[in-house]
Amino acid sequence: MDRDAVRTKLQDILRDVVDDDSVVITDEAVAGDIAHWDSTNHVRLIVALEQELHIHFETDEITAPKSVGALIELIQAKLTG
Repeated sequence: MDRDAVRTKLQDILRDVVDDDSVVITDEAVAGDIAHWDSTNHVRLIVALEQELHIHFETDEITAPKSVGALIELIQAKLTG
């Protein structure tokens, strides 16, 4: 899955998790930039990503990405690795 496809999938899942269809993500965005992306919804996002993309995040990877771009890179690594 290429970077744009991962970004689109991540955005769609995040919109569902925070219940806001107007969310638009950028590589530079962080959780604090997105309304309702709190710690609880971050866990929900990770679980949804694992289920949708059939990947698994290790415990230390759940909070490691500090931006959307870093999360996209981690997802791509999981999908290809």
